Amino acid sequence: MSTHGILRPMKTMAFMLLLAVAGPIPGGGSTWAAPPGSPWGAAYFPNIPLTTQDGKTVRFYDDLIKDKVVAINFIYTQCGDVCPMETANLRRVQKELGERVGRDIFLVSISVDPERDTPQALKEYAGKFKAGPGWTFATGKKDDIKRLRQKLGLYREEAGGEKLNQHHTSFLVGNEATGRWMKRSPFDNPKVLAWLLGQSLPSYRVDGPQRASYAEAPRLPDLPKAEDIYRSRCLACHSLGKEDGIGPGLAGVAQKRDRAWLARWLKAPDRLLAEKDPIALELFARYKNLPMPNFKLDDAEVEALIGYLENPTLTSVAKKAKPPAAP
Repeated sequence: MSTHGILRPMKTMAFMLLLAVAGPIPGGGSTWAAPPGSPWGAAYFPNIPLTTQDGKTVRFYDDLIKDKVVAINFIYTQCGDVCPMETANLRRVQKELGERVGRDIFLVSISVDPERDTPQALKEYAGKFKAGPGWTFATGKKDDIKRLRQKLGLYREEAGGEKLNQHHTSFLVGNEATGRWMKRSPFDNPKVLAWLLGQSLPSYRVDGPQRASYAEAPRLPDLPKAEDIYRSRCLACHSLGKEDGIGPGLAGVAQKRDRAWLARWLKAPDRLLAEKDPIALELFARYKNLPMPNFKLDDAEVEALIGYLENPTLTSVAKKAKPPAAP
């Protein structure tokens, strides 16, 4: 598996735990980012200038997160790894939340490649994912963005410097008004992310021990390995029916494509594009030059996924188990 966004330094985790316990002052009135004296107040977040996809200059703290419930991730538009899938996942979160995005919930995607990701490039990228109002794509000075990522616990530098295709892909969801922040995975279920942003974070309080019992938690369906791969890797961009997402619908794809070609495509789509494979190039052009991510699947995972696409059981498994309640 790639190191792309997998490692989690202990100092990052300590930062997240400290942010999680910071909360509002009990009672009515105005809220704080954290209790007085806490290091996680407004002074902690770099108020760096950024330029949005619309060419507007904004400040990170003042304009993008202050008093807001937000999801913050870092991407770059030329990414052929996890970034497209993460952005597609946030698109599904946007769809789940509907008109609340831009009203009381906000999404922020910041480029780690500001030299190439101009406002125009970000605007085109946002359009490919059908980003709506309330979803800001931004760029800025490279050193400012590095400092911001370090402060947010989303920067990891290996020996010799960080490479773009190894940048940290975990992202944050949080409520600046209560001081509660959580790190999430790009493979998270979008319904869970929507619940966190729409219900859990806005209503979070620290003025009483309100703990639910694990005994009351509903049992999640026990998914086969192949279906789990499909849900966590493919579902953000594809459906098992006709085309209704960012990428092609997968109905009949195992019968339509040569099996050996499909295995190569699922295992290393970036390699097929580099080799100028005609089918890969046609798909790349048809779907607005969005690359198929390389998920570093091994041979067994590829075979399992092809078997699932040949005879999907998603509907039958989903019908056997009731949808889980809010976590």
